[in-house]
Amino acid sequence: MPDTDSPGRTETDSPGGLPLPAGNPLLAQTTGVPTSFGDIPAPRLARGILAAVLLSYLLITVLNVLREDLPPIDKAGSALGLGAVFVLQMVHSAPSARRVSVRRRATTLTLQVLVTYLPLLVYASEWGSMAGFLAGSLLLLLPGAYGWAAYGAVGLSMLVQPVLVGRSLLDSVYLCESTLLTGLVVYALTSLAELVDKMHRARQELARMAVVEERMRFARDLHDLLGYSLSAITLKGELIHRLVPAHPERAQAEVSSLLEISRQALADVRTVASGYRTLSLADEAASARSVLGAADVSVDVRVSVAELDPQVETVLATVLREGVTNVLRHSKVRHCEIAARMTDGAVRLSVLNDGVDEPRTGPSPTSGSGLGNLGTRLGLVGGTLEADRLDDGRFSLEAVVPTCPVGFPAQRAGD
Repeated sequence: MPDTDSPGRTETDSPGGLPLPAGNPLLAQTTGVPTSFGDIPAPRLARGILAAVLLSYLLITVLNVLREDLPPIDKAGSALGLGAVFVLQMVHSAPSARRVSVRRRATTLTLQVLVTYLPLLVYASEWGSMAGFLAGSLLLLLPGAYGWAAYGAVGLSMLVQPVLVGRSLLDSVYLCESTLLTGLVVYALTSLAELVDKMHRARQELARMAVVEERMRFARDLHDLLGYSLSAITLKGELIHRLVPAHPERAQAEVSSLLEISRQALADVRTVASGYRTLSLADEAASARSVLGAADVSVDVRVSVAELDPQVETVLATVLREGVTNVLRHSKVRHCEIAARMTDGAVRLSVLNDGVDEPRTGPSPTSGSGLGNLGTRLGLVGGTLEADRLDDGRFSLEAVVPTCPVGFPAQRAGD
């Protein structure tokens, strides 16, 4: 049995207060990836970088306008125009921008077109860098080829304005290239911020799923461990109570057996939080023989399997525990057969008992979680579970598990 206090294992508390094992692969994925720069969450950091870049472009335009010999009213108007461009661009770069109605997108894009091209009549080429924001917005809000066509058209339009005011062809090419580059920067940073936000949300969902999965594992382990142990302790206690008056020596021997079961139950419970424990199929078969014998049930045990992978053996031992627990719940059971054998690259474990009155056809949502838990465990290692009431009134529980578990690397006790 693994030592739960070994220095090689650490635990992390989940958001729900449940201790989660560090060896949980899903938990490692959700807690081992940095999602912040210092104390700033990644999505907020990405949005902050986008806003800083946009403000930097605006500042360049402010400096260009201030260099021109313009009346104070025109300079004040440029501040209002730049503010409008910034607000519209932040609206178009918002995570929800692509989900708004077509009419709203058309309205805001039209406004951005106006505050991009009309100021060119006053500020000439010094306002030209604002066309890059419009080019980026078109890439963000228009679908596919339409967005790229509009983006290219905005860039080409910047070739015209310098020529109209007598600038050189080199200035026209420069303004066109800077517009296209600015548009790509806006588009790329906005897309990156959206990707960071999606990754952050996906990570939160993975963390939530890891907590739910760990809670389910915790509940399954407690059910499978304590259900059998408490049933066995109850039967041993009743047997001791009957034996004390007439057979004190045998009662004393049964007390030793009871103490052993209770110590094992305590040790098993301590392993639940560790996330991994190993059970021996042979030991569980011997324990089942003893416990069922104490309940006056005749037992026929035939376990003939070679050395198994610990994952396979643990799952089979758990199936046997649950099967014996179900047998103990039926007071009319008088005979039980337990068999395990190798067949065609798999291990087949069966528990067959009599004394079943009510028909049962398998796991039911209203009949407890034991068989459902077993089905989940077996499915994780590529196994199957069948539970059915036979025509002769007996109940059969059969599990088949491949000798090499699916989805789990071979792991030995103590690894």
